[in-house]
Amino acid sequence: MRNRFALFVLSFMIVAGSAHAASPYPTGPIRMIVPFPPGGPTDIVARPFAQMLGDALKTIVVVDNRGGAGGSIGAEAVAKSAPDGYTLLMATVGTHAINASLYKKLAYDPVRDFTPIALVAAAPVAIVVHPSQPVSDVASLVALAKSTPGKLSFGTAGNGTPGHLTGEMFNTAAGVNILHVPYKGSAPAVTDLVGGHVQLMFDPLQSVISYVRGGRLRAIAVSSAARSPVLPNVPTIAESGYPAFESTAWWGVFAPANLPAAVAATLAGEAERIVRGNTFRDKLGALGVVPTVLTLSAFAEFQRGELAKWGKAVRDSGAMVD
Repeated sequence: MRNRFALFVLSFMIVAGSAHAASPYPTGPIRMIVPFPPGGPTDIVARPFAQMLGDALKTIVVVDNRGGAGGSIGAEAVAKSAPDGYTLLMATVGTHAINASLYKKLAYDPVRDFTPIALVAAAPVAIVVHPSQPVSDVASLVALAKSTPGKLSFGTAGNGTPGHLTGEMFNTAAGVNILHVPYKGSAPAVTDLVGGHVQLMFDPLQSVISYVRGGRLRAIAVSSAARSPVLPNVPTIAESGYPAFESTAWWGVFAPANLPAAVAATLAGEAERIVRGNTFRDKLGALGVVPTVLTLSAFAEFQRGELAKWGKAVRDSGAMVD
């Protein structure tokens, strides 16, 4: 009798386990780690996306901000998470294309440790200055930097971010030495810039556009190949005397490596629907962010190209972080 009861319990556990394994994904809340503090460009992209993803999957997608080390802390946390679809990363060009070349020691591999899900957005980096600065365009910025070597400083969201590397590329292209001041995210950097503690900033457009519109910051250029529709009167750096200059920030969703293919396909399919929809476009378009979609293998191929492109940019600029 006892043996029959034990066999019954074992059979029940096997059936229950099989039912759980076969349950449709997701069966509970999903955590999306944003590897920068609230209020910055990555957070601005991640929050509406997370809300829409949760609505699509009929669950809650909780945004978990983990800033520091150019996004590396948050990226490492996802790399070390279980590959079950319940921990995702809103990655950046910094965490998944720049940091591998910029940092001497990186606690994660941007390819081996992740499953690429979808590219979701892109935006130019803007050069913005405090209104008190005698700078109205790139030419006057370069002239000021050359006449006061080592006196100007530019803030960024941190080492390894698009703003940091774009600033280093600008230093090299213009032959100037504007000092880099890394912050733990865009929001504190913008606060210091508005307060006059740094003179200028390189940062994705969406985190500074409201300050530009309000007259608290002055935009003098954007890093994209073409002007931004939201600032049509602001020239590109390429137009301003540096014709080969171009850099674009991007954001994409990654999961830990070895994510089940069915879960990856579900996430990629919903991501594509969100990014192609009008709601996501309307939320971000006014901020200068361009919804951009590539999924799964196409996104992985895009990332490989970005790793090569930004690796060369890092080496050419001479930038390096211990």
